[in-house]
Amino acid sequence: MHLPNLLAVGSLATLITARPHDPAFSLSKRCTNSADDRSCWGDYDVSTNYYDESPDTGVTREYWFDITNTTAAPDGIEKIILAINGTVPGPTIYADWGDTIVVHVTNSLENNGTGIHFHGIRQNYTNQNDGVPSVTQCPIAPGDSYTYTWKATQYGSSWYHSHFYVQAWDGVFGGIQINGPATADYDEDLGVLFLNDWFHNTADEEILLAEARGPPTLNGGLINGTNEYNDTTTGTVTGSRFETTFVAGTRYRIRLVNAAADTHFKFSIDNHSLQVIAADFVPIVPYSTDNVALSMGQRYDIIVTANATSDNYWMRAIVVQACSENDSPNNVLGIVRYDSTSTSDPTSSAWDDAVDTGSDCADEDMSSLVPYVAVAATDDPTNTTDFAVQLYQSNGIGLWEMGSTSFVNLWDYPSLMQVEEGNSTWGEAQNVYAYPEANTWAYMVIQTSNQQPHPMHMHGHDFWILGQGSGTFDASTVNLTLTNAPRRDVVLLPGDGYVVIAFYTDNPGAWLMHCHIAWHTTEGLAIQILERESEIAALLDSSSLDSTCSAWATYTEADDIVQTDSGI
Repeated sequence: MHLPNLLAVGSLATLITARPHDPAFSLSKRCTNSADDRSCWGDYDVSTNYYDESPDTGVTREYWFDITNTTAAPDGIEKIILAINGTVPGPTIYADWGDTIVVHVTNSLENNGTGIHFHGIRQNYTNQNDGVPSVTQCPIAPGDSYTYTWKATQYGSSWYHSHFYVQAWDGVFGGIQINGPATADYDEDLGVLFLNDWFHNTADEEILLAEARGPPTLNGGLINGTNEYNDTTTGTVTGSRFETTFVAGTRYRIRLVNAAADTHFKFSIDNHSLQVIAADFVPIVPYSTDNVALSMGQRYDIIVTANATSDNYWMRAIVVQACSENDSPNNVLGIVRYDSTSTSDPTSSAWDDAVDTGSDCADEDMSSLVPYVAVAATDDPTNTTDFAVQLYQSNGIGLWEMGSTSFVNLWDYPSLMQVEEGNSTWGEAQNVYAYPEANTWAYMVIQTSNQQPHPMHMHGHDFWILGQGSGTFDASTVNLTLTNAPRRDVVLLPGDGYVVIAFYTDNPGAWLMHCHIAWHTTEGLAIQILERESEIAALLDSSSLDSTCSAWATYTEADDIVQTDSGI
């Protein structure tokens, strides 16, 4: 059983050869992953250090994506969107741990480039498949196609999305489910559950408002691509709620993904406790809570046991208003039913801790996010870099900078092409930080005096969260966590606060690190990690890189396309 996938907006067939994992599947005779023992996975188990080893199944999961212009009304209000295979979200990528995934992307858009990033996928030695126009490739031109290939060296839950301009938030995104062991048992996997904010303008229109006036106020939100919208000026209610049915006594795994442009959510289900088993792609020691906080780009895997009185219950994605502007902060709702024939709205009440009481935007408590596989960080890094995050005005437009400058990279001359050509002259606006040595530790101290929190996402790596707090970081007074610190790929930089992270230079490439607020990415809040540059060229498929850039150049020259954003 899987959660129903959103809104079909066209008649295009979903061309997918992969299928969800069969719970009885076994890689070998050692053990079988089942509802009674989710910890095992053939010759591997949940204690396997996935940074050092992973299965090699020999299985290839192949997908074909076609990106088109269309319209849809996920909350009952029709608007222009961009869709993959006619749906928003697009089709989920299903694979097993150790599989190879091949994704063929065709750009059938009328007047946009594109590129698909597989969020959180480490892309071990496959940097060119990271899908970031201006960094790992030129944009895919209209009428052109591109093939991405990567191996699932980790397991868990995530999403893919366009990394071209603000295109993802017009609909170019979908789920990733990589089956593997788990740190707690469950009966049914309901798959990816998307939490989105939503707006009735296009994302292009919203970013222009953001640049001129700051964060725009959004219209509402969606759960797995659908919701009601209450027009308070007319009293008209449109759209429909997301619904799912529970069977009493069943333990359900739900893979939460915050795919919002600019919204911090608190997720809960009335009268049901949540057991959290993974943060991003990192399995954790399970803990129980009434609600879980997700910032943009973050994922949590939870297990919910259907042990409440048989009734209807609200599923809530509460918009935290301290850092999220939204006209409908308490109306992002779904329905859990114990009787599938019921059509009544729930009358249940929210958990006290699940409501928005004006509290600050914050990550889940770091002490709760204990990785199941313990990997210690060093206390003697080879490199430590301090980054200040701040906002400034340039010709009436708000821009963000991380470090000394606001990021800009060129669509038509991506970083990997620059490496391929042996051009080591990096411009200031490219915001390149070089890490030339293999298998060394690096620290980053990121801090801001601005009140705006920032979900910081690193490509190509999980990082260790050594410290996180308010105020100015002081190394002489802050005790960093080095023993089994939380690991993940998105961490919230608190408003007027700091975060200290560490990563290990085990993956050559040009990797982006950026704020995952849609407006901030396009406004330049990013850096490039140039990791082991001398090894990158040998890993590149020059033919693919050059042909994509050639097609992009032909398109931009014919249509007089001018880049107006950061390039990412």
